[in-house]
Order: sequence, then structure tokens, then C-alpha cells
Amino acid sequence: AFLGRISPEKGLVQAIAIAREVGLPLKVAARMPLDSCENANVRADWEYYRSVVAPLFREPGVEYIGEVTDGEKAAFLGQARALLFPIDWPEPFGLVMAEALACGTPVVARHRGSVPEVIRHGVTGFIGETDAELAVLCRDIDRIRRAACRAEAERRFSPQAMADGYEAVYRRLQHTGAEDS
Repeated sequence: AFLGRISPEKGLVQAIAIAREVGLPLKVAARMPLDSCENANVRADWEYYRSVVAPLFREPGVEYIGEVTDGEKAAFLGQARALLFPIDWPEPFGLVMAEALACGTPVVARHRGSVPEVIRHGVTGFIGETDAELAVLCRDIDRIRRAACRAEAERRFSPQAMADGYEAVYRRLQHTGAEDS
């Protein structure tokens, strides 16, 4: 599965190429570029969609299902063999990775931005560098235990875990602030 928005840095074209290399179909749940074409970045995303992505959606093995709602996201991710996340920019968090893990779905991602902070290589997915490397890793995706993905999401990204983490940071900052006085 691929879940994200349609723009070059999100790696949709790479995800399609990787899925083809592995011989697996790819379901794409993606938001189209924004409606406002007044912004140069939005215009570039539309051009990218029209010239590069749209032709790929007409080829076999690629199914564009459109944007999914929050209610549909769990089923989309939970039914996927893996989430392909071949981003080409320093993604600050990548919520979709945590969402996939919460559904028990492993992630195959490029080593960019927060990926190594979210994905435990060999435990909750695989991290690689090139499309060819990611394709090789996809062939081993069944080695990842879906229960381990879900457990990691609960341990690190559940509401309770997030609240506990924020409270720990606030306490640490409060304690550090008291020492500085």
C-alpha cells in the first residue's frame, strides 16, 4: 500500500516501481494536489500528477483508490501486506508509518528524516536506501511479525504513551528551569 499525498518528495512513483520490481500490486490511497493553483508548489504538484503519475495509474498492477477517510484508513492499512514509504525528503515524523504499525502493518521505507526513529529495522519493517534495496527488502516482508508492529505502536504511539512522554518532557523542563533560577 501507499498512503500519502501526490507530490514528488512522497515517493509515489518510486513505490510503484518497487512494487513492480517485486511483482506485487500496489493500492494507492492518495490525496490529489490542492485546488488552489495560485501557489507555485501546488502548480508543480499538479504538473507532476498530470505528466508522471496519472499515466502510471492506467497501468496494470496499480490501483488508485483516492483519498481515504480516517474511518477507512485502518482497513486500508490493515489489509495491506506492507506500507511502502520511499520518501525523498527529511520527513519530520511520518504519521502514516505510526498508523500502519497500529494496524499491524510493517513499513518498508527509505532512510530519510524520522524513518529510523519510527521504524525498527527487522522488527517493525525494513529501512533501505535505494529503490533496488527496498525491493529486496520487500521480498522479506513476511519475516516481520504483524503483532510486533502493533505492540510497538501501542508502546510508543498510543494516546497514553504520548501523554506520558509529554509529561516526562514537561517535568524535565520544569526541573531544569528550577535549577537555572
